[in-house]
Amino acid sequence: MGNNKDNSIWLSILTHIVIVGVTSAIIVWSLPRKSSRNFGFEIGKPWSSNTLIADFNFNIFKTEEEMEMEKSDELKNYQPYFEMDTEVGSKAMGEFAAAVQRDTTGTLSQFEEIIERRLHFLYLKGIMSNQDVRRYNVRDSINVVTGKQLNSQSFYEVFTEQSAYEGLFYDDEISKHRKELIPFNLNYYVRPNLVYDERRNKEEIDEILSNIAPSIGSVEKGEKIIDRGEVVDKDTARKLKSLEMELERRNAGKKDMTNLLFGQTLFVLTFIVLFTTYLMIFRRKYYEKPRNILMLYFLITIFPVLVSLMMRNLLISVYILPFAIVPMITQVFLDSRTAFMTHATTVLISAVAVNYQYEFIIIEMAGGLAAIFALNDMSKRAHLFKAALMATLCSALVYYAIHLIQSSEIFPSDKSMFAYLTTNGILLLLAYPLMYIIEKAFGYISNITFFELSDSNQELLRLLSEKAPGTFAHSMTVGNLASEIATAIGANVLLVRTGALYHDIGKMENPVFFTENQAGVNPHNKLSEKESAKIILSHVTYGQRLAEKYNLPTAIKDFILTHHGKGITSYFYIKYKNAHPDEDVDISAFSYPGPNPQTREQAILMMTDTVEAATKSLDEYNDEIISKKVNELIDRQVKEGFFEECPITFRDIAEAKRVLIERLKSIYHTRIKYPELNTDKKDSTTKQGLTSNMRKKNKKNK
Repeated sequence: MGNNKDNSIWLSILTHIVIVGVTSAIIVWSLPRKSSRNFGFEIGKPWSSNTLIADFNFNIFKTEEEMEMEKSDELKNYQPYFEMDTEVGSKAMGEFAAAVQRDTTGTLSQFEEIIERRLHFLYLKGIMSNQDVRRYNVRDSINVVTGKQLNSQSFYEVFTEQSAYEGLFYDDEISKHRKELIPFNLNYYVRPNLVYDERRNKEEIDEILSNIAPSIGSVEKGEKIIDRGEVVDKDTARKLKSLEMELERRNAGKKDMTNLLFGQTLFVLTFIVLFTTYLMIFRRKYYEKPRNILMLYFLITIFPVLVSLMMRNLLISVYILPFAIVPMITQVFLDSRTAFMTHATTVLISAVAVNYQYEFIIIEMAGGLAAIFALNDMSKRAHLFKAALMATLCSALVYYAIHLIQSSEIFPSDKSMFAYLTTNGILLLLAYPLMYIIEKAFGYISNITFFELSDSNQELLRLLSEKAPGTFAHSMTVGNLASEIATAIGANVLLVRTGALYHDIGKMENPVFFTENQAGVNPHNKLSEKESAKIILSHVTYGQRLAEKYNLPTAIKDFILTHHGKGITSYFYIKYKNAHPDEDVDISAFSYPGPNPQTREQAILMMTDTVEAATKSLDEYNDEIISKKVNELIDRQVKEGFFEECPITFRDIAEAKRVLIERLKSIYHTRIKYPELNTDKKDSTTKQGLTSNMRKKNKKNK
């Protein structure tokens, strides 16, 4: 036994180490990596770091936009080079001559001389392909290379394929007979003979661009770049960007990348270990359940990965990512404290990918906190909309507050941030379908699902009320009593109430065999004790089959199995034992399949179900009798070990007894017994005197 327990502990530790390692590895693998420092500044915002002094000389580089603009200006008047291919024209002219010979109608021969003259003229001037004109944006002049001769020609002096074809018909004589010539496809003989010279153009363009200076000045060693609190303007931004580029150039070695990777791994691993430590110390019940661990670490992993992908590929702003979904989901299925810890861990790890921007951390934390507060009591779908709205408003307000602190403008000139946060809020509504997926994937039940299952219009509960109305009333009463106990000891109220409503659904198979559904006639009178016990016991197994058929959650099905635990049908067992004193009775024929309660909620239901059913059979109701009966029944369950497998405490049990006693006293209206007046003469006189005095008093009041 000891070895098995030790092995189980070590297996659990190893499993959690693997989960922590895999989670950290996935996040670190996804993080963007640059071998230089990224300052994370924004133009128009104050510099939040310490005073920055140059440690070395470096050039101030032009921005990419400035470089592109200068390149465009330099190439604006560039004349591209095209090479004249003389063989194209000769080949086309030869093919045309062959076509004239094949023409049996003699139509081409009538215009042969004119067409040949026009083709010769077109090829002499030069024909460019329509594709080259568009691709190289030819507009003014071009350089035409013919053999070793170079000529500059106006673009308007050469022809495109389209204009060359039209040029064939410039002659009036040919133009008149255009329809007759169409079948001969004269455009076939019009081909581009000006070919773009890739090598020469590349050399010329590279030489022109090489003369453009990439920098517009320099920063000397020891020169101040920016002070803390100074607003970053365009010139300072150019210096900071140039410093980043220089640092990247200087630190592009393998050692620097190794240090960066090690730092990211250490950072991520630290927060994952801290979160795991929180679960071990403060939420042990979550730590020991694989589904909780898998869900929490999945949520922590997915958002840093998404942020990293967006930053790597320079996609739309990371502020559209609905980070508040993390605390919303965790709050619904676990608790608010864990929701905050999960959200904080996720945001802080994601900050690595966005260069540790404090603004990102503050805005996302504010939105997450608002979502947690809004979902304090989630009983309706509308609460999700409320949470999304509050998270969006809170994030927008915090962003606006930061803007007012950092800028003299009342309203930010760039409104895109509000658009991102609005999109974020809309995406937060995905929490509802995501909740459904998580319920199915990890076996959770949300409060909304509890409320839906508790609706008496649910098909299974409606059938129960129709087929076994007494059982339905019993289940409702048990649910109310169990809810009060759960509230008193801090258990899950919605879970125990929903479980109570469904725990006896198996009685629908043979409802009249259960006392709460009988109306004077008891069918057990015609059966043996074993037959009766078999019917009574079967309501658990039949209830389980119904639960499977109607797809009830596992947590609800567990209440059906555990509400009698491994107990016995005492009435029929004792009756059979008395009738067969000499027989060695097989107790399994009178025993429920079990198991015994595994959770506090299941223990609450067992106590409540037993007490509610037993107190109905009392001959008399008063404080003493109810208290004695409740204590007797629950103490017997404790003694027989029904609660040994669940984490309920003696204090919880004592509180459960108190609640049951108080509520049952209220239900059965226990009160003091009023004395009756004697009917003798003396008492009659006294009664008349009292009546007379009352009449006088009433008159006086009037």
